[in-house]
Amino acid sequence: MAQWLASQYPALYSGHELIDLLSLAQHQAYPAAALYVVATPIGNTADITLRALHVLKLVDRIAAEDTRNSTQLLARYGISKPLFAAHQHNEHESAARIVEHLRAGERVAYISDAGTPGISDPGAKIVDAVRVAGFATIPIPGCNALATALSVTGEGFSHSAPNPAGTFTFIGFLPAKPKQRIAQLRSLAQHPYAMVFYETPHRILETVSALSTPKD
Repeated sequence: MAQWLASQYPALYSGHELIDLLSLAQHQAYPAAALYVVATPIGNTADITLRALHVLKLVDRIAAEDTRNSTQLLARYGISKPLFAAHQHNEHESAARIVEHLRAGERVAYISDAGTPGISDPGAKIVDAVRVAGFATIPIPGCNALATALSVTGEGFSHSAPNPAGTFTFIGFLPAKPKQRIAQLRSLAQHPYAMVFYETPHRILETVSALSTPKD
């Protein structure tokens, strides 16, 4: 990995500096028989951490929300590992499969399509099943769309700010059906605090239109 990074980013990574950075990731404990929940980039593949790359190279296999997307990301960094799908439609089955691999003493990583797994993404049921089975779950932090969006609002969200100023609520994804989406937006409109939604690209215009429509 050091050679690859140095060849791709020669101006950024030079000899000892790169070795020092990688040593910080490599000289930590990465126990076997553990699930590593790894955050991945949310748009720019360069936004992945050295620690995430190290873990993805270290684990025995990777469970991914979409193996097609994840294969491209892993190939970008020269990582080749056994890969299997773990998404919302097979989360129970994939959780059982992960537990079996952990019982065999393997390290398993879980990644979603983008960002941090379990935040409006599959992953929560997998983590719960792993914990119930008695194995460790280890987060490898990185990109998160929620925190990224809040960082550029200028609102200064803080626990010390007077309520409701400085307070926000994360809603996640709105309902896909227009009537249900509008109904939820209207029910939330009475609240005084900021709200953060996730939305898919093909529904953004519909949602913006619903937000700008006056209440009856």
